Amino acid sequence: MTDATRSSALDAVIFDLDGVITDTAEYHYRGWKRLADEQGWPFDRERNEQLRGVSRMESLDLILGDRELDPEEKLALADRKNRYYVESLEQVTPRDLLPGAHELLMQCKQAGLKVAIGSSSRNARNVLDRLQITDLFDAISDGNSVERAKPQPDLFLHAAAQLGAPPARCAVIEDAESGVAAALAGGMLAVGIGPPERVGAAHLRYDNVAQVRLEEILAAAARR
Repeated sequence: MTDATRSSALDAVIFDLDGVITDTAEYHYRGWKRLADEQGWPFDRERNEQLRGVSRMESLDLILGDRELDPEEKLALADRKNRYYVESLEQVTPRDLLPGAHELLMQCKQAGLKVAIGSSSRNARNVLDRLQITDLFDAISDGNSVERAKPQPDLFLHAAAQLGAPPARCAVIEDAESGVAAALAGGMLAVGIGPPERVGAAHLRYDNVAQVRLEEILAAAARR
């Protein structure tokens, strides 16, 4: 594919963080599990799957179900879980990059594409710092950037705006159903990482990040 075709088809790639660049899902699970056990709430790995790509407060609402708590108590619980999670992030090192993630980032940059993080996490920058890859990104949109979380497109639209890229010329790499929905709602090319039942609505799908081929993303963008 020629450079002209690349630049006319795609300007930027927006990466989700957890499940695409690294996998901190286990740390999130342990944090929620610890909180749930302390509160006497049932919570297991199957329930945890429902929280993939979902903001902290929305995750708490899913865990609570029909239980009703006042806003102050909910905020305190969410903050407590976040403390547990942040404590666990001290274990994160560059070795926690998912296979193929760094290579894909470098391929995007070498192709002249801008790259951004689009993560619901309010701790995204901390994780990137610990992975020692913060300087690879042209923009970071996280849970502090917008009010409406995925599946609303706001987070990815914010990232595109920071990059100065039209949404239609952005690709989003996501491992969550809500993230794929957000990318589609924003008019972006959606690249799903994971099983069809979770990310099958994406324009392209791969089982893992190591399988992603940039030339296939560029070709899909050119066909739109």
